[in-house]
Amino acid sequence: MIVGQGKAVEAFTSAWKTRRLHHAWLLAGPRGVGKASFARAAATRVLAEAAGPAVVEPDLETPPNHPMARLMAAGSHPDFRWLERLEKDKGGLARNISVDQVRSLGDLLSVTPSMSAWRAIVIDSVDDLEASAANALLKMLEEPPANTLFFLVSHAPGRLLPTIRSRCRRLDFGKLSDDAMTSLLSHSLHETTPSEIERLVEFANGSVGRALAIAELDLAPLESEALAILRQGDPDNARRSKLASALGSKASAERYAAFLELVPGLIAGEATGLQGEARGRALDAYARARETAIIAPRLSLDPAATVFQLGTILASVSLPR
Repeated sequence: MIVGQGKAVEAFTSAWKTRRLHHAWLLAGPRGVGKASFARAAATRVLAEAAGPAVVEPDLETPPNHPMARLMAAGSHPDFRWLERLEKDKGGLARNISVDQVRSLGDLLSVTPSMSAWRAIVIDSVDDLEASAANALLKMLEEPPANTLFFLVSHAPGRLLPTIRSRCRRLDFGKLSDDAMTSLLSHSLHETTPSEIERLVEFANGSVGRALAIAELDLAPLESEALAILRQGDPDNARRSKLASALGSKASAERYAAFLELVPGLIAGEATGLQGEARGRALDAYARARETAIIAPRLSLDPAATVFQLGTILASVSLPR
């Protein structure tokens, strides 16, 4: 179910109906607003309609009992590939999508599609490609086989190789409205009360993915503490020390990773309501928080120290220099 992204859905479905569509689609926008869901739904619809029987559902919906939809749900459709960071032997995810993963697509692209004339590839996200993997993908985008669709999910399209961007048709995905958020969360979180969903909507800043992470990893207390630092400062270091203690252990690895993604979004959301010098401080803090969130996992920086540093960045927004 794709909710709140009607323009993207209409753009793709209109192109597919005419069969005059670009071979590569760059799905650009914030995390957690439905880009990966769109990619899977679009790929499923294309492969289902191409193979038959005909699909009469509107937009990108495909009946779950359609033979191709069943293959997709089982992860066994021979004409489809989904690339993402792999799990490491010792737990956690790899830092990047490797060049070997991208080169493995050659096995799909070098043979005739099995179920129809079409095939589809999703990369979630293309931001995660290591440099050599990005170059390998570029070669595929430059000379794609006929009837091959690439869906490239990107949370930061400005960081991609310009040559990759230039070979894609871009679809922009915006933050979800409160109504769309409420509808999606009510559908996903059956045991959550309306008041709890309302609170999740308030925290998540238009990202259903963030809202689900908050609910699953109990991030609400951490977010409340971060917002307090952002708005009130932390003159005695107590709040940032509390966060560092809560997220510094190995057992908190998933919450720590989610917190890294959370902080830049909190600052960005706060910046929209500020003016003048305060807005300037927030934008500067956003850039520093985003850089920290990217670098810390890559360099395996100490989680507690990183969280304390992010707390310092948050506090810088509330106090003039």
